[in-house]
Amino acid sequence: MLDNLGVDDSESPAISLVPAGVGWEEVRNHIKIGHDPLLVLAPDSGQYQGAYWTGTTMVVTDDLGPDQEQAVCEFRDILRERGEA
Repeated sequence: MLDNLGVDDSESPAISLVPAGVGWEEVRNHIKIGHDPLLVLAPDSGQYQGAYWTGTTMVVTDDLGPDQEQAVCEFRDILRERGEA
């Protein structure tokens, strides 16, 4: 499990914010146990991506942009549209 995650719980669903530098394997290991939606800053692109657990697999969204607040809002919208919220 990842430690020291920030959380944006200003709206539902709450989204955990992964610190910069955490790799996708660590994200996958965390999400398989915690099942909470995660916002990840992809190191190769500098863009945020959302990751969530569907019950059987981890899904990663397309790039949500470089702005964290905007990425959180867009990720929430995606989760709601897909019935994951």
